[in-house]
Amino acid sequence: MNKKTTETKAKTEDDIRSGVRKAYAAVAATHETGACCGEPNNRCGVPAGPIGVASTRLGYSAEDLVVVPEGADMGLGCGNPRAIAALKAGEVVIDLGSGGGFDCFLAAREVGAEGRVIGIDMTPDMLSKARTNAQTGGYANVEFRLGEIEHLPVADTSVDVIISNCVVNLSPDKQQVFRDAYRVLKSGGRLAISDVVTTAELPDEVKSDQAMYSGCVSGAASSDAVRAMLEQAGFLDIRIEPKDESREFIKDWAPGRAVDDYVVSAYIEARKP
Repeated sequence: MNKKTTETKAKTEDDIRSGVRKAYAAVAATHETGACCGEPNNRCGVPAGPIGVASTRLGYSAEDLVVVPEGADMGLGCGNPRAIAALKAGEVVIDLGSGGGFDCFLAAREVGAEGRVIGIDMTPDMLSKARTNAQTGGYANVEFRLGEIEHLPVADTSVDVIISNCVVNLSPDKQQVFRDAYRVLKSGGRLAISDVVTTAELPDEVKSDQAMYSGCVSGAASSDAVRAMLEQAGFLDIRIEPKDESREFIKDWAPGRAVDDYVVSAYIEARKP
């Protein structure tokens, strides 16, 4: 790859990240004011995608929704990564794209006072919201760090489990996400994420739509592509389980555009040897 091509690729990736950051700053702002997020046809300019989805549809229990600080559950996911994470007391967990802190706070209850949860998010508005929620809830074993999921602000081999909820698809460099995830995990560490994968080739008009990228559609990769990236990063025991029933809520992400014909939610698991 020559210098000009490299520079163009970097600019394109930066443009995508900037678009995603701007979109989720808007999500944080509208959610904070109780504005119309979650209304499929009146989205206040925030992106199409998993916004305002009732979390009980994603696999969370009614108890999960009430034990976290008000406002932490923003309905931004496409599944429940803790359902496959098998978290244990004392473990160190990081959440890629932690948003308002919902999954971090639930994970904190499972790892206990001897464990630790670190949320990573590249959107300052989300980070501020999560830190306020942590203070409100008195979570001494949770912290939030500003950073990109491709370059985690976390030390090598320091983490037991990585969770994430519908965020990896937003990265323009997913291979680097998995490479850095491998770096920070301890030997035997686990990756347990919920994300979207493609089931058919996305139309060109969807691929080129930044709102659809920020809305967790355009950036999705196929199960085979995700598996290949995980293998290249060094992971073993890879398991990718698409959830066809997720089409029922995915169809609401962009009404009238039939996105459920192209993407579904999937649980993705892997282990560092």
